[in-house]
Amino acid sequence: MQHPGHHARINIVQGEYHVSGDKALSITTLLGSCVAACIHDPEAGVGGMNHFLLPGNGATSPLLARHGVHLMELLINGLLKKGAARERLQAKLFGGARTMQGLGDIGATNAKFAQDFLRREGIAVSGGSLGGETGRRIQFWPASGRVMQKLVRAVDEKPLADPVLPATGDLELF
Repeated sequence: MQHPGHHARINIVQGEYHVSGDKALSITTLLGSCVAACIHDPEAGVGGMNHFLLPGNGATSPLLARHGVHLMELLINGLLKKGAARERLQAKLFGGARTMQGLGDIGATNAKFAQDFLRREGIAVSGGSLGGETGRRIQFWPASGRVMQKLVRAVDEKPLADPVLPATGDLELF
């Protein structure tokens, strides 16, 4: 049961998306080099957010769920099913930071992909925040299209080994 003044919050992670028209709901995510598209139809009062790791090239692979092309299509189709009209869609893009030196600029590749994809689809980009070297915590209210961004240091990355426990040789990749 919701208490007055409390709002539902859904957190999405890499490879996920969520669409809603619930006025009391917000969608959150934490981004580094990944990109999130927040897309909203102001007239229908619906919106959604995705969170992708790699642009993708249309080829099927085990990582397909993390690919931007797949998640952008799922997000747009989800919005259309909830009553949005393609010509009214407005997007805000976030993320694409260069969080690790020496590994190439995956964030810039993700940001360019998202901008190019929306341009090809005829969806206006009305704002957002891409690039830089800091992670972002995003909170999006899909019914209104409002977004709040908080910059976070180094995207709260976990150390490879816990200093309290002895090293076991296991490596966890995110």
